[in-house]
Amino acid sequence: MQVQTILDQIDIGQIALPEFQRGYVWNRDQVRGLMASLYQRHPVGSLLVWVTQSGATQVRGTALPTQTSVRLLLDGQQRITTLYGIIRGNAPAFFDGNSKAFTGLYFNVEEETFGFYAPIAMADNPLWISVTTLMLEDVTPFIQQFMTSPQLSAYVTRLSRLRSIREIDFHIAEITGEDKTVDVVVDIFNRVNSGGTKLSKGDLALARICAEWPDARAIMRKHLDTWRASGYDFELDWLLRNVTTVLTGQAMFSALDQVDAATFQSTLEQTAKTINTLLNLVANRLGLDHDRVLAGRYAFPVMTRYLSERGGKFGNVIEQEQLLYWYVQSFIWGRYAGSTETVLNQDLRAAENGPQGLIDQLRRSRGTLSITSGNFQVAERGSRFYPLLYLLTRVHDARDWGTGLPLKANLLGKSSVLHVHHIFPKARLYAAGFQRAEVNTLANYSFQTQDTNLQISDQRPEVYFHEIEARYPGVLASQWIPLDESLWTIERYPDFVAARRELLSAAANTFLESLLHAAPQQVLTPITDITPHAAAEMASVDEEDVLLRGCQAWVQAQGLPPGVLLHEVVDLHTSEPLVQLDLAWPRGLQEGLSQPVAILLNETTETEEAANNAGYRFFTNIDDFKAYVEREVLSTPEPVAAD
Repeated sequence: MQVQTILDQIDIGQIALPEFQRGYVWNRDQVRGLMASLYQRHPVGSLLVWVTQSGATQVRGTALPTQTSVRLLLDGQQRITTLYGIIRGNAPAFFDGNSKAFTGLYFNVEEETFGFYAPIAMADNPLWISVTTLMLEDVTPFIQQFMTSPQLSAYVTRLSRLRSIREIDFHIAEITGEDKTVDVVVDIFNRVNSGGTKLSKGDLALARICAEWPDARAIMRKHLDTWRASGYDFELDWLLRNVTTVLTGQAMFSALDQVDAATFQSTLEQTAKTINTLLNLVANRLGLDHDRVLAGRYAFPVMTRYLSERGGKFGNVIEQEQLLYWYVQSFIWGRYAGSTETVLNQDLRAAENGPQGLIDQLRRSRGTLSITSGNFQVAERGSRFYPLLYLLTRVHDARDWGTGLPLKANLLGKSSVLHVHHIFPKARLYAAGFQRAEVNTLANYSFQTQDTNLQISDQRPEVYFHEIEARYPGVLASQWIPLDESLWTIERYPDFVAARRELLSAAANTFLESLLHAAPQQVLTPITDITPHAAAEMASVDEEDVLLRGCQAWVQAQGLPPGVLLHEVVDLHTSEPLVQLDLAWPRGLQEGLSQPVAILLNETTETEEAANNAGYRFFTNIDDFKAYVEREVLSTPEPVAAD
């Protein structure tokens, strides 16, 4: 079937995309490669479609006609979506991805090469032709600009050859037969697509639901978008896991096999409401008010199930506080660092005995749940004790050093966003010969408002401590600063952080004990909605966050998948955490085609070695990472130096 006919069939709904298919994941290099191969008339593979009854499964973004059968595209989605976008000038109805991957493709009629629009190289250069414009119009309008060129004949031939890609025939293999159910077809898809990314267990589970309830995926994404607007970024599989535990009491997605769509739909709404309650609770009671500090997200399916079983409400304050105690303890000790489904199932069973059952289970696996000063010695922002330090700042009477005001959750305006402040300035410590791990220990961190962080700048503690304490008595102690003034000098820095670790661990244990032994007369925490400030502003929490999130945005602008911030690498045998990577692509920037990649900013040699041993290609600055992406992933030609 010719390319043009295939696109026409998509327009009228006779070729569609099954809902269980993943979205568009190609990048610009793959788009250029496809077009170059088609231009040269090289083989680019056949298509595989599933010919089925129009109601046998749900399709994405397309209203099916009333005919008895439809061709569902199984293998060839990326190629056909690319051709549709380039030839039609817009994405097909079933599109789900980043259209920048195929937008703005140009063809150089002299060199017979493809490239994406670059103003410096292409502006006012008639040799670069918009491929989409050529496809939508004709060769004739372009001939005028080459009338005086001695290469006119060659240029016209090349443009005609490019435009005739629309007439290239694709071989289409068909899967037919009444025995070809969704399960069978997904299995075929995975075998055919063995070189790419397989459907996950979550994809398959959702495919079954979508076959009966077309809007399932879209509604789940709306919930994810709502939480993202409030500063919490979750994956679709995470929400599906919560629904699964609420609905079945089990962690495995396979537990959804016999669940009908109506039951799933009602449970989804119940689950979303319960998640809202829990997010508001941890934001209000624990101060964990944005994604950067929301550790232990895989404890949520357990808590969501527990609270849903009780109508979405706690019976008393002891129940609430003990569940929060378990939640905090579960994330600081990495309860779900590995073997997630197995551990979730253990905890779902333990939760049948209430929060105390969960606590007992965790204590059996850990031995002790007491925090020591050494836990605050870590030198990584990705440490599980970083959220704990933030939590203590929010729930304790910690006060801002510039205003003297408490830094509680749900402050208004700019004051609601806390910035990381190095108590002893980094530059002064480095100048004194201290190493990165010593400079960036958690005990040298405090949280302040933006204005305060800027005002203090790189002043020495022995100077500014006196000033702020005189202005706001008690403000230093509120942030666990040792009051022995002899420790406030650069020379005594190791003693200062050692003393502060003791104060922090004591404060953490005291707070956790207050949760564990809540007084019956306490009232339940009044729950207010999350203030949706974090999504827009939390990126400025510290300078490295700014760099990483800027890099994340740049990667997505290239049509590549987003990385995982603070990705935790665990030991495959013991499930113990090995290292946290600032920004990582565990499956590579081209899933299934490239090795895992990570960015490590100002990390220790030990962290770099652990990343290397885990198979990651890592970069210690963002410019080098971008150069790698452009050179090896996007295949962008290096700029030619001017004469």
